[in-house]
Amino acid sequence: MKSFFRLLLLALVLLVVALVSALTAMRLAIHGHEVAVPDLVGKSPVAARMLAEQSGLEVNVERQYYSPTVPEGKILSQLPPAGSQVRRGWQVRVAESLGPQRVAIPNVMGQSERAANINIRRRGLDVGAIAQMQLPDAPDNQVLAQAPPPNASGVSAPKISLLVAAPSQPQALVMPSFVGQPLGTVTQIVQDAGLHIGTVTLAALPESSTPTTPAPSPASMIVTQNPAAGEKVIEGAAVNFEVR
Repeated sequence: MKSFFRLLLLALVLLVVALVSALTAMRLAIHGHEVAVPDLVGKSPVAARMLAEQSGLEVNVERQYYSPTVPEGKILSQLPPAGSQVRRGWQVRVAESLGPQRVAIPNVMGQSERAANINIRRRGLDVGAIAQMQLPDAPDNQVLAQAPPPNASGVSAPKISLLVAAPSQPQALVMPSFVGQPLGTVTQIVQDAGLHIGTVTLAALPESSTPTTPAPSPASMIVTQNPAAGEKVIEGAAVNFEVR
């Protein structure tokens, strides 16, 4: 019995040793390819790329910002930060300094979006985000606001975001029922609502009726309509009638 327990204990010890060895090997395999991210801040993009390549990393200059402290053309910030452990082949994203702000922020409010775009880029700046808002009294595509504001100082990024007046949307209407009403009265109602009369046709007559039928007149009674009552229509749409 003692020999059995001794063998069982030995087997358990060997199993634990095997598991520890496997975990150690896995940890070495995972972390063996990791490197420390070098400090790239203050270096030129060329020097930063050379330093990163020595560690098997890549550098991507994503943005440019103004900075009163970091000279123009030098790395302003990086992500991941220096000292971080990453795998080889990892991409380090950096921002490049444009030096102190030397370009005045133009006033483009009241201009069209196209004119503002030209004005901004002519000064060496970029157009940032463009948002739209409907304003009843503003012409379509007119710049309503900008950020940063005109002549702003201490700006971080060389971009100007714009708020532009969106084109006004046609008014939606719900069609009423005109069936059983005279064409002349309905015509005036339709026109006052911002719609217009489309085609007006005569309803088919029973076979027993005489083939001679007068043309539609203001006194003709509406039998059917298209769009039908309850449907939504856009201002300026045509309304077709069948009359008798």
